[in-house]
Amino acid sequence: MITSAPTRRREDLLAASAAGVTVLLWASAFVGVRSAGHHLDPGALAFGRMLVASVALTAVVLVRGVPRLPRGRRLGGIVLWGVAWFGAYNLALNAAETHLDAGTTALLVNVAPVLVAILAGLFLGEGFPRRLLAGLAIAFGGVVLIAVATSSGRADGLGALLGLAAAVLYAGAATAQKRLLADTDALTMTWLGAVAGTVVLLPWAPSLGTGLVAAPSGTALTVLYLGLFPTAIAFLAWGYALSRTSAGRLASTTYVVPALVVVLSWLLLTEVPTPLALAGGALCLVGVAVSRSRR
Repeated sequence: MITSAPTRRREDLLAASAAGVTVLLWASAFVGVRSAGHHLDPGALAFGRMLVASVALTAVVLVRGVPRLPRGRRLGGIVLWGVAWFGAYNLALNAAETHLDAGTTALLVNVAPVLVAILAGLFLGEGFPRRLLAGLAIAFGGVVLIAVATSSGRADGLGALLGLAAAVLYAGAATAQKRLLADTDALTMTWLGAVAGTVVLLPWAPSLGTGLVAAPSGTALTVLYLGLFPTAIAFLAWGYALSRTSAGRLASTTYVVPALVVVLSWLLLTEVPTPLALAGGALCLVGVAVSRSRR
């Protein structure tokens, strides 16, 4: 079936808008995690976030009507994807931030878009476009500047391993999701994956209850926000965009996140950025622009 030019432009615009929603909400998540992480341990925070997301997504599915569920290997693949990204990735990232400063964490985790581009080129047939690779290199250089500007020297070997593990889990899950979306719609896949991730994190349910009782009341609202917006809504938007664009190009847009984190931390946490951090954020935006350009 041949798609008309206006229809194709409309789909491209919707996919770009969905990607924009995702990166904005994911950037806000770093600020929320930093705030709630002072009062909840990594496992409790991950479980609370995923519990809220699972309930929200289940409500959406019930309102729209329960879809025909995938079976066999497809269902198993979606469950493994949810366990890896919603469960293990969240846990590894939260735990890494207890061992590393913000700059080092950002540097390690932002290896992921480069890994996505490599995996997509090798296993999804997307190749290695020079514009994409050049944009990724420029954007990662921006992340390096932000990391240098925001590093406090707090780091250890375990934290570095956890940060790299988070990057690998992110890259593997994003690449696998692109393939799984060929047979499953974004809502069904996000819903099933979120439920699978929540189930894996159930051992931290008691510590979530204990932590929320002892924490300020605002902590519960932060967990609610993290579950509804940077998880449920953002991952739905990500799945929609991923089903309509290449994994490598979409992953490159997440380099907008470090630039947004610098701005949001300035506005919401009064963490005044250094000129080097601002320069790094600008470089990230230039890299994304290069990687997304078609000519």
